[in-house]
Amino acid sequence: MEATQRKKAVCIMSGGMDSTLSAYMAKQKGYEIVALHFNYDQRTEKKELEAFHAICHALDVSSKYVLSLDFFKHLGASALTDRSIEVPIGGVEEGVPVTYVPFRNGIFLSMAAAVAEKEGAELLSIGVVQEDSSGYPDCRENYIEAMQKAINLGTKDETVIEIAMPLVHLKKSEIVQTALALDVPLHLTWSCYKNESKACGVCDSCRLRLNGFEKAGVKDPIEYE
Repeated sequence: MEATQRKKAVCIMSGGMDSTLSAYMAKQKGYEIVALHFNYDQRTEKKELEAFHAICHALDVSSKYVLSLDFFKHLGASALTDRSIEVPIGGVEEGVPVTYVPFRNGIFLSMAAAVAEKEGAELLSIGVVQEDSSGYPDCRENYIEAMQKAINLGTKDETVIEIAMPLVHLKKSEIVQTALALDVPLHLTWSCYKNESKACGVCDSCRLRLNGFEKAGVKDPIEYE
């Protein structure tokens, strides 16, 4: 008797804590994980890619894709991709922060949809967090829902893709607690916007991460300056 084919989930995985947890949650639900990572000339590209591969090994993914988007460096307009713009270290900014990369999640989701259609995946997972998203417009729930509708309108009739955003309403402390409960290898994840050796501890992403661990009452396993 032929074995039943497992359902697939394409998981956008940056190497960070949120997207890693989202992938582990999809696996817990029985999905075969197809891991997808983007190199877009971000400041910590090398470290994020290293984290991605290590997490994929721990997660035992079925297949993985690493896609390069070099146009972001020509676009600039973000402290993550334009070295002439300093990464802020002074805490929360008013409005949309300079670390926002224009329409990045929209571009990622569009490419992920192509991978999902090719792979026959029914789920596309992204680790967006609305409350602790630093004000990024492409992390909002209603935006992701709109993208899901657009993706299904723009793919084959037999292609039906659900975009999962399991962390969208969680606080960082709840993300830490959930990750610990699922034995997510948080020591392999990377969140820092500035550094690739020891995390800076002062950029917005580090601050959010450290605050989450502090409120969860546990120590962050990665090294900080």
